[in-house]
Amino acid sequence: MEFIDLSIAIEHQVPSDPPPIRQTIEYMDHTQGAKEMLAFFPSITEADLPDGLGWAVEDIKLCSHSGTHMDAPWHYYPTMNGGERSRTIDQMPLEWCFSDGIMLDFRDKPDGYLITVQDLEEAFAQIDYTLKHLDIVLIQTGAIQYWGQPQYLAKGCGLGREATLWLLERGVKVTGTDAWSWDRPLSVIGQEFAVTGNTKIIWEGHFAGREKEYYHMEKMNNLDKLPPKGFKVICFPIKIKDAGGGWVRPVALLP
Repeated sequence: MEFIDLSIAIEHQVPSDPPPIRQTIEYMDHTQGAKEMLAFFPSITEADLPDGLGWAVEDIKLCSHSGTHMDAPWHYYPTMNGGERSRTIDQMPLEWCFSDGIMLDFRDKPDGYLITVQDLEEAFAQIDYTLKHLDIVLIQTGAIQYWGQPQYLAKGCGLGREATLWLLERGVKVTGTDAWSWDRPLSVIGQEFAVTGNTKIIWEGHFAGREKEYYHMEKMNNLDKLPPKGFKVICFPIKIKDAGGGWVRPVALLP
């Protein structure tokens, strides 16, 4: 069995996130840790520790959507399934987090492209696969090659309402993308709205969760190492009470 890590690491002040939500990490090394340990063991001195060294600790400030993470319906809207209260990330059914994976490669699409139902139908026909209940569908856009750079925010294609609902109507509950957002880049949507005034295009892939419950992962990695089908995905999110999202370290299992 081969394990493939589908996540990126949490890093200090990565410019691939907007400034207001960039994570910060303060590192305490073993020398600093030794001084801190004295408060927990009043009778010891640094000389009592091996080489005068103590523990190493990191103080981290994160958004619930930092790094590779999973969005829950509460993030999209207060209700789902046409009126039910939206579930938060700590309420996600665990059985949805371990299932067969499908990887669709849309790296040929330009940045900002809106994936259509026809695109999905053609992609599944090309890999000769019919979706079944609880399949986990991963979308490769190629955006991840720009991770660590500001332009990552504007890279990759995305799904809107119709394509998202098409997946959900076939039993999909969990999806993922290597881009910053399940939707098209927000800057692209904003520019299009400024021209058209069409409110239906605003965050439409996320807002599809108002109609049908689903969860999606963003900022995934190593999708280029996956086959189109024939693998499992494990993606249990961190349990944050009443949160609209949580960090996740998805892993693909290949036979």
